[in-house]
Amino acid sequence: MKRRSFLKTSGVAAGAASVVPGAVEAMAGKTPFARKRVAMVGTGIRGTSFWGKNLVERYSDILEFVALADINPGRLEFAKRFMGVDCPVFTDFDQMMREIKPEVLIVTTVDATHHEFIIKGLKAGIQVITEKPLTTDETKCRAILDAEKESGKQIIVGFNYRWAPHATRLKELLADQTVGKLTSVDFHWYLNTYHGASYFRRWHGIMSRSGSLWVHKATHHFDLLNWWLDSDPVEVSAYGELEHYGHNNPFRGPNCRNCAYTDKCDYFYDITESKRDFELYAENEKYDGYIRDNCLWRPEIDIYDKMSAQIKYANGVLVNYSLTTYSPYEGWAIAFNGHNGRIDSWEDIPWRDKEIADQAEMHAAEMAQNANEPERYHEIMVMKNFDREYEAIRVPAPRGGHGGGDVRLQDKIFKDQDAPDPLRHAAGSRDGAMSILIGIAARKSIKEGRPVRISELTDIEPMAERPPYFKGVKF
Repeated sequence: MKRRSFLKTSGVAAGAASVVPGAVEAMAGKTPFARKRVAMVGTGIRGTSFWGKNLVERYSDILEFVALADINPGRLEFAKRFMGVDCPVFTDFDQMMREIKPEVLIVTTVDATHHEFIIKGLKAGIQVITEKPLTTDETKCRAILDAEKESGKQIIVGFNYRWAPHATRLKELLADQTVGKLTSVDFHWYLNTYHGASYFRRWHGIMSRSGSLWVHKATHHFDLLNWWLDSDPVEVSAYGELEHYGHNNPFRGPNCRNCAYTDKCDYFYDITESKRDFELYAENEKYDGYIRDNCLWRPEIDIYDKMSAQIKYANGVLVNYSLTTYSPYEGWAIAFNGHNGRIDSWEDIPWRDKEIADQAEMHAAEMAQNANEPERYHEIMVMKNFDREYEAIRVPAPRGGHGGGDVRLQDKIFKDQDAPDPLRHAAGSRDGAMSILIGIAARKSIKEGRPVRISELTDIEPMAERPPYFKGVKF
C-alpha cells in the first residue's frame, strides 16, 4: 500500500499551553503580588532540575523556594547552587515543616518514601505535589488516599506525558470515537541501552525502593492508557524476568569508577563526564553512601528487566503491554483497534523517523526559499475498515521535555489551575492510584502465577466509563 497522498495537520499547538489572564492571582491567592512559599523534599536530579531549576527560571514571579530537605547535606548545598536559590536547608524534614511552614510541598524522594512526606504535608494542611509514581504498594496507597480525604486537600501527581501534543491528539481522536468502539490496544515501550541500563545502576534496581519498573517507569504508560481509554483496569495477567542485568554477567566491579573490566563492559558509564552528576552524587557519597554509577551486574538487583502484561478494562478493552529495558533505540509504538478501524502511532522508531525526515527534506527542496529547519512532527495513522487508504495526521513535535508535556503540566499547576481542562489532563490521587495498581497487580501476578483483580488491592470502585462530572482533579 502506498503512502496516502494527503496529510492532515493536528490542531494541537506546538507552543506552551495557553494561560487565562489572572493566573498569578489564582496561584498567589488574594494578594496579587504574594508569591507561593514552596518547599521541596528530595534533591536528586529530578528534584533539582524538573521541579527545581525549571520552576525558578519560569515562575519566580509567582513562587519562591523557602526550604529544601534531603538526608544528604552535600546534595542540599549543590541544590541551592544549581537551582539558584538562597533558602534554608534541612536534613530533618519534620524540623523544616515546623520552622518554615510552607504553603506548597513538592515530593521528589525515593519512590518507596513518597507516602511518608505526602501524608505529612496533607496533615499540615498544605498543597502537595508529588513526582510519579504516587507510591509503591497498595498499603501505602490506601494510607495516602485516607490522609487526602481527611485533609480536604487534593494531591497533584506529575504526569507530564498526558500534556504532550502527541498524546493529546490521540486522546482527541479516541474521545471522538474515530474508529468506533475500542476493543483492544497494543502498547510497547522500548528503553535503550543507556536509559534502560541507568535504572539498574541506581536505587531503582532494588524492588523495595522503586517497586520495580512496573511501578516506577510503567506508571507513566498505565496512566496514559487509563486516560486515553477513559476507563479503569479490573484485571492484570503478567510475566517478567531478570535475565539481562544483575547476576546475569560473568564479571562485576564495585562501581564503574573502580572497575577492572571497563575495557570489556559495553555498559561502562563514566560519571566524570557529567559535571552536574559528579558534583551532585559522587562528591556527596560520603554522607549517605549512595553510589550513582553503581555496577549493573551487582547481585542485589531484584527487579525485572523484561515485562509483559495483559490488562482488562472495565469497558471491555483488552491491552497487550510490554516494556523492554535493553533496546537498541528508545521509543514506543501503539495501536488502538476499534469496531470501525484502527489508529497506529509511535515515537522515535528509527525507520519511521527516517520516513518523516525524508519527506521533510523533499518539502524543503520544493520550498527552497525557506531556509528554516524543517518542521518536526509525530504521525498518527487512521484507517477505517473497508477503506483502501489511510489518513496520516501530523502532530507538531516540540523539542521540550517529554514531547512538550513538561511546560504544559507546570503552566497548569503554577500559572492557572482554573484554566479549562476539557480533556481532563490534570491528574490527581485517583489517577496516581489507578496507574500504580496495574503495576502492583502485575508484580503480584508474576509472583503468584495467576491473574490479579484490581479489587484485591483497593476499594476504589472501577468505572467502565467516567461520568460527565468526573473531570479530574481541581487543585
